[in-house]
Amino acid sequence: MSDTSTGVVDLLGVLAYAELTAFLRLAEDAATLAPTLTDRAALSDLAAVEHRHFRLLRDRLTELGADPEEAMAPFVDAFDSWHALTRPSDWLEALVKAYVGTGIAMDFYREAARRVGPEIAELVEEALADEGRSEFAVERVRATLKENPKAAGRLALWARRLVGEALSQAHRVAAARPALAGLLVEGGEGQDLPEIGRLFARLTEEHGKRMAALGLTPGP
Repeated sequence: MSDTSTGVVDLLGVLAYAELTAFLRLAEDAATLAPTLTDRAALSDLAAVEHRHFRLLRDRLTELGADPEEAMAPFVDAFDSWHALTRPSDWLEALVKAYVGTGIAMDFYREAARRVGPEIAELVEEALADEGRSEFAVERVRATLKENPKAAGRLALWARRLVGEALSQAHRVAAARPALAGLLVEGGEGQDLPEIGRLFARLTEEHGKRMAALGLTPGP
């Protein structure tokens, strides 16, 4: 398998496992943390969207002749570690994680999708479709902060922890999967660590915009 096709399988594999774990975590948060039945139903709907995205990616991996489980396997430890280290303790933390944590991951995948063929890029965009997740989280977090402004400090610290852990795991994945890392930098030089550093700086900038949308930091 060429480096390019290996990178594509890695990209779809990491994204498939991301969507699968997002489905599982959102479903768990809906069952255990949602304060109302309305919130439980809304978060369950978002979980169902993530599972539909997972199926799209799984089916495309199969069409490409790749085993979906083998394609996802290299990324299990990194994702499971991130979720273990960022388990929300309450509803607000779950909302911030769904918005901030998922958001920085989506930016990561979109960067890689810029350097694949149009069919794969289109699939990635379909799998990353927001479908109401951001609006749901932002609306509820902002409403809570309006009633309880003191919660902003705690949530800002939580969001910084989320992005720090996410970038740490992303570094780990990039170092272990050079074909995937090669999709993330100009010229496909996956071992170009300074360029990868600049990539992560761009991801951090987008994170700041999401913080502002939540009302946790001043806007630009």
